[in-house]
Amino acid sequence: MRLVLNKLKAAQAAAHLVKIHNGPLDTIVLLKLLYLADRKSLIESGYPITGDGMVSMPRGPVLSTIYDWIQYGFDQTNPWYAYLTERENHKIALQNNNPDVGELSEYELNVLKHVHDKHGHLGPWEISKLTHDLPEYEDPHGSSFPIDPNTILRAEGKSDPEIERINHSAEEAYQFDRFLRRCAIAAS
Repeated sequence: MRLVLNKLKAAQAAAHLVKIHNGPLDTIVLLKLLYLADRKSLIESGYPITGDGMVSMPRGPVLSTIYDWIQYGFDQTNPWYAYLTERENHKIALQNNNPDVGELSEYELNVLKHVHDKHGHLGPWEISKLTHDLPEYEDPHGSSFPIDPNTILRAEGKSDPEIERINHSAEEAYQFDRFLRRCAIAAS
């Protein structure tokens, strides 16, 4: 399944989680909450919130590109940094106390709130342990392995026709995104 990362939506989802938390969030906790929200949305609606690639890492599954944004740097062109600070002392804070969430649907806001209410109180080691127990997690032995979203769907009891429908929708979204990018390049 090919997904499309929506950078603005990812930034708004993370900012919403930090706002719900009512203060800076530990980077591991933020990464895990975003993963769990994407996972829940994938299972329930057929598409994750952020569209970021999922990977197994030594401390459990995470969203790959968002992990890189948090771990490796500040890029002024990324919408993430209009919403969130660089990590400081393993914490991420809001740039603005009332971040825009206009890219997120009511359903997605509810998923984020549900995931935070259920797991936001956990510390980094507890939430990492929780994600190690997910059926799609595979120990990468110091590296990382991609997680096929279909593995999650199968583990959660989706039928082959349901998975095929979800894959078809994801592929249509992926192809449409590629088309829009080509149009934007041709227009510039």
